[in-house]
Amino acid sequence: MDKRDYYEVLGIGKGAGADEIKQAYRKLALKHHPDRVPAEEKKNAEEKFKEISEAYAVLSDEQKRSQYNQYGHAGIDQRYSYEDIFRGANFSDFSDIFRNMGFGGGGFGFSGADIFDTFFGGGRRSRQPRRGEDIEFHVSITLDDAAKGVEKEIEVPRTERCETCGGSGAKQGTRKSPCPKCHGSGQIQYVRRAGFMQFSQVITCDRCNGRGQIIETPCGECRGSGYVQRRRKINVKIPQGVDNGSVLRMREEGEHGEGGPGDLFVVIRVKEHPTILREGNDLYVDAPLSFAQAAMGGKVEVETIDGFESVKVPSGTQSHTRTRVHGKGMPILGRHGRGDLIVKFVVKTPEKLTRRQKELLEEFEKEPKS
Repeated sequence: MDKRDYYEVLGIGKGAGADEIKQAYRKLALKHHPDRVPAEEKKNAEEKFKEISEAYAVLSDEQKRSQYNQYGHAGIDQRYSYEDIFRGANFSDFSDIFRNMGFGGGGFGFSGADIFDTFFGGGRRSRQPRRGEDIEFHVSITLDDAAKGVEKEIEVPRTERCETCGGSGAKQGTRKSPCPKCHGSGQIQYVRRAGFMQFSQVITCDRCNGRGQIIETPCGECRGSGYVQRRRKINVKIPQGVDNGSVLRMREEGEHGEGGPGDLFVVIRVKEHPTILREGNDLYVDAPLSFAQAAMGGKVEVETIDGFESVKVPSGTQSHTRTRVHGKGMPILGRHGRGDLIVKFVVKTPEKLTRRQKELLEEFEKEPKS
């Protein structure tokens, strides 16, 4: 089923500020928390709670919200996994809400990671290597480039695996050792008893950050992180027909991570043309005409993305009249065919006349109209 609009889910407008988003989520979280409804309604409450938590996770993050506002659900689903959405979210402001419902609110912790664990696996599970972050890079091109397609070389700053240590973070000739706090598991389990009930919570080990290993002698190049900053030159093939705001996805050209590299999203910015206006796949140009050309008709040359095109001028053409030239517009992105060229005739009235021209116009005015 299609996802509901995130703003609709929280019952707020698109111009809502951070405080309004928090208040809306707090109200709905209290109402739909699975521990506050009868057993027969628990399943529906879990789905509702998951839906509002996802909406809050996206709209409370400026970068994700901007991506959602521009591209809708596709902009989020193509760039983030569910785990990325929840793990990057800040639910710490709602700690008191969940704490008042019991330890972790019946399994719900105080962070996006805890909520994700509860709904998408939960329990004690192995730490999954995370892929690197996606990168957004803007490229400016001309209208001619957009019409013909072009290949651009861009230089992208990104995190890459350290070649010196092979990404291990340890100095060459040394090894990692198991974390003494989590004994190599990367997780720590806390258990609390309350009467006849027992509550458990599994969190990421804060000593090794979930890696399960400790680096005693870090690599001098990356300082133990396993990654370094580089500026990488990448060739981008921009297809015919791209428009301002078009996004090209280049898989695995983003930041590097333990689970592999993220993606590179190239956002196209098409510069304005001095004489040609674009609207969708159609192009618009003005064609100046003299009084005589407009009255008698003929042909006029207009600039297009293919060079100059000869356009017929019907006799008696009025200023701002338009004519359409089929198939002379922009190539349609990802398809065959092109848009149209719309030519607007603009009759130019002379600002200065010679004596002879004035006499001729006076004679013209005196002539009987047919």
